[in-house]
Amino acid sequence: MSDFVVGVLLHFRGPGGIYGPSCQAVTELAVAEINATGGILGRPVRAELFDAGEPLADLGQRLRRALDDRRIDALTGWHTSAVRNAVVPLVQRRVPYVYPAAYEGTEHRSGLYVTGEVPSAQLFPAIDRLRADTGARRWFVVGDDYAWPRGTVEALAPQLAALGASFVGARFLPERGASPADLSETLDAVETSGADGVLLLMVGQNGVRFNRHFARRGLHERVARLSTLMEENMLMGSGAGATANLYSAGGWFRSLATGDALDLVGRYAAHHGAHAPAVGAAAEACYEGVVALRRIVEQAGSADVAATDRVVDGLVYEGPRGVMQFRGNHAEHRLYLARADGYDFDLLAQLDRRPHR
Repeated sequence: MSDFVVGVLLHFRGPGGIYGPSCQAVTELAVAEINATGGILGRPVRAELFDAGEPLADLGQRLRRALDDRRIDALTGWHTSAVRNAVVPLVQRRVPYVYPAAYEGTEHRSGLYVTGEVPSAQLFPAIDRLRADTGARRWFVVGDDYAWPRGTVEALAPQLAALGASFVGARFLPERGASPADLSETLDAVETSGADGVLLLMVGQNGVRFNRHFARRGLHERVARLSTLMEENMLMGSGAGATANLYSAGGWFRSLATGDALDLVGRYAAHHGAHAPAVGAAAEACYEGVVALRRIVEQAGSADVAATDRVVDGLVYEGPRGVMQFRGNHAEHRLYLARADGYDFDLLAQLDRRPHR
């Protein structure tokens, strides 16, 4: 019987490369567990890795060849919106594609199923909570210059007035890495804006470098930072001295003390050993993507996109984040606000969409 081959797009170079080792390791765990329980449609599962950090033209050529040769049956993996936007036209209506990363929230294309966080559910309640707890109302956006940060700000800006908050400035820096001069000028702009919060929409190593420069200015002592991609590997890269007043919002933290979350961490350690890369948010999202993909395809009885499109709305499955249910092509799940504490996170609250008054 032929393998059911899942193309897995992960960053192994560039700013997102910091997530690569843990994403690969947790994908290996997910594949092993699925194969131990019957595979997908009775076929053994095999992951074929693609480096989402390579130039998009080269990635597109490799992916197109794999699709034309019918070497892959489905697609998933943690990667940026820039990669997703390049990939969707290649895979649309050819294979089902589960996108598990936090993103700007506007996807409704056929064959694309989203399990990651979106701004209205993730950032709106987090900013509201921080306004209530810390008084932060004036937010300066610092993001990488591509679709996710810009789309997130566009989606969120109209909602802020209802919270008594506002954006007082924004800088979008080169996705492949800002220069020291870029970072210095950005921090100057943050200081002169009078912001009491920075919304940090930067990937991987870019966020790490920003945190270090932010702390060298002493801004970490008086200005809050809120991020949606800040996870345990990025905390270790930033250093404990650079993480004061740093908050993160999302559906997964290693310190999440639910049964489903603890089970994943335990199984991961048993599979890879105690010294495996930390299971951060990006890695857990990869596991989530593989689990969701299996559920969708099994429910459809086929990897044909017309079949998976028909069954996804209302579909329920259980993963490390607990029970997930699709509304249209987006999965809904619990979200949390956490504060960095050295190299880990303290969970502060489960988020909801109702403003605190």
